[in-house]
Amino acid sequence: MRASSETEKSRSERCVALAIAIATALGTSAASAEERTVLDEVVVTAERREVNLQDVPISATVLNADMLAAQGVDNIVEIQQVAPSVAINTYNRSTFINIRGVGIGQSAPTSNPGVAYYIDGVFIPHEQFIAQSFFDIESIEVLRGPQGTLTGQNSTGGAIYVRTPAPSVEGFSGSIDQTIADYDWYRTVAAVNIPLAQSLAVRVSGVYDKRGSFTDNIGPSPSEPGSGEDRAIRAAVRYQPTDSMTFDLRYEQFERETDYNAIKNRDDAVTSDPFVIEEDAISFLNQDGYRASIEARIELGETMQLRALTSYLDADNEDQADGDRTATALPVPADLPTSGANTALYPGRVGLTRQGLETWVSELNLLSQGDAPLQWVIGGFYMDETSPVEVLRDNRNAVDFLQSNSTIDAEAVNTSASVFGQIDYAFNDTWSVDLGVRYSDDEQEYTRFMLPGPPPTGCFPCTNVTQSTETTGRVGVKYRASDATLLYATASKGYKAGGVNLDPRLAAYEPETNKVAELGMKSTLADGRLRFNSAVFYSDYEGIQLSALTPVGPALLPNTLNAAPAQIYGIEIEMTGQFGELGFNAGLSALDSEFTEDAVLTDSQTNMNRVVPEGSVVPFAPELTLTAGVQYDFLLGSTQLTPRLQVSYMDEQLATPFRYEATTVPSRTVADVRVTWLPMDQLRLEAFATNVLDKEYIAVQVQDASSARGGVIYGAPRQYGVRAMYEF
Repeated sequence: MRASSETEKSRSERCVALAIAIATALGTSAASAEERTVLDEVVVTAERREVNLQDVPISATVLNADMLAAQGVDNIVEIQQVAPSVAINTYNRSTFINIRGVGIGQSAPTSNPGVAYYIDGVFIPHEQFIAQSFFDIESIEVLRGPQGTLTGQNSTGGAIYVRTPAPSVEGFSGSIDQTIADYDWYRTVAAVNIPLAQSLAVRVSGVYDKRGSFTDNIGPSPSEPGSGEDRAIRAAVRYQPTDSMTFDLRYEQFERETDYNAIKNRDDAVTSDPFVIEEDAISFLNQDGYRASIEARIELGETMQLRALTSYLDADNEDQADGDRTATALPVPADLPTSGANTALYPGRVGLTRQGLETWVSELNLLSQGDAPLQWVIGGFYMDETSPVEVLRDNRNAVDFLQSNSTIDAEAVNTSASVFGQIDYAFNDTWSVDLGVRYSDDEQEYTRFMLPGPPPTGCFPCTNVTQSTETTGRVGVKYRASDATLLYATASKGYKAGGVNLDPRLAAYEPETNKVAELGMKSTLADGRLRFNSAVFYSDYEGIQLSALTPVGPALLPNTLNAAPAQIYGIEIEMTGQFGELGFNAGLSALDSEFTEDAVLTDSQTNMNRVVPEGSVVPFAPELTLTAGVQYDFLLGSTQLTPRLQVSYMDEQLATPFRYEATTVPSRTVADVRVTWLPMDQLRLEAFATNVLDKEYIAVQVQDASSARGGVIYGAPRQYGVRAMYEF
């Protein structure tokens, strides 16, 4: 176990004890209360069918549309403020999600995330294109721990399932949701449901989200980093020709135009104000694309259902950044070579990156139906994707990209195939078991058309191929102690494929795996007014994919490799209650993580290899996270007024395995306040203040790269706004 201070230990122990004491007290006092408000059933769809969360042996947070609205969640990053054990860092073109300290520690053209992300059952394989679809949401499921059976690849840390509302034939309906806030934030979400026949309905929704920057750029650049616009439209068609057949066709088109990230230069010589930068380069991040899918569910008799889904994603990214993060650094003069010595003397530069993604995903399932003691699902999965990428650097210009003196031009072709099955068998009303297994075969073909420096002899274009195979799954035992309490024990394994390194002379890196043992309890107390769920787990995390410098001839080249193994263990507690007009929710996680062997990795601050000693903390694994919210409904005549306070705490975390000021994301506490008024059933009016105490905190530590210096992204300051939601 990693050494830690008594203060840190006692803090975790006190939080756990406090959460248990609160739950016990509420459960004891509830029996005498006259009001009998029952919590709505929470449904999980990750098992390819709708299942009550309290019956699933998985540690999970599930939020429906009402919960998302009440807690003010309107983008993917804010999930970490309402779900324990989740750390999300968004910078450059990517959204990095880690759950229980497992997920993704770096981004490269050939790497994959470790938390699988699904939208309406469609797997989205890369972190660049998961943040654009966060509107008109029906539910979000955050599953913690490996999901190695039904989710499979890219699930060493867990999975997130996003569901959007399905079209309904029940009648014409719609909604409009408008937010206006300071810092020039305007967000409009609209949706309409149109029944066309007894068996056919259409739902169309869209979003326009314009946000100004929290940061002032006082340099000569016309760009305002931190500002941008999101536009998207989604159309869904549901056709039910018979009671036993359902077809869902979905299409979404999205476009994001921003002035890129507002990154504070750590060595800013002009001002220490975290929300003032000086840049001279034109910066932007533009993304666009579309995804289409069709899903069919056909009942094959009374006991079996066929599910088939296929989807296609076509997306493009182009971004440009001020590589020196200043308005004064000069580029290399035209009469000098762009050598390492000269670029150090003249650091002014502009970096430009282009990446495309074309992905086909198909899945076929056979599912049992009914209430038989044996429930099962079997299936197959196939993915084929092509991703061309260009990474360009212009050391001759500091304002706009004109020419490249360092070029990466490559293409990755990834294929993934797997077969899987899961059975759940109830011996009686008390005992049941579940067993799942999945076999995955992944292949990556990486072709380089151009790389910085002279090409290796006999190469270019040159192609490397790597293949990864793995068997993963889960075994679990469930014990129904009473109608209100479920105890479970599971052992699961997740897997993330290996890949090819940028330079063809470097060896491929191997898969990453995570094996977890978990004990959990799910309870519904106080006559259905309180849910109390908890889990303890131990994680054996192997093959962690991180960076080191590898000698190739006289040069040291960056290289993704499999670092030392690690162990992570912890506890998670969540509770939700509704006692008359009083509602509350709370979540807590306490983690302890450590590398169990020495490892030699690249220190981003020195750009040299250095030993990460055994016992060092795993990146993106905060020791303590805490989320809590409380609200109370006041009846004002025929209307309702609901004030709500929400607080989230995230402990310190590291952006790399090395501890520096530039790699440490300090702990933070953020409090939000909102007051909601319901003057009628169809109308919801809200006033809010996020980060109401105006706490200054670091959200992301960006590390140096050859194309651009690193820096700090600060969290949003206090922001006031109003929101109106009308349903018809």
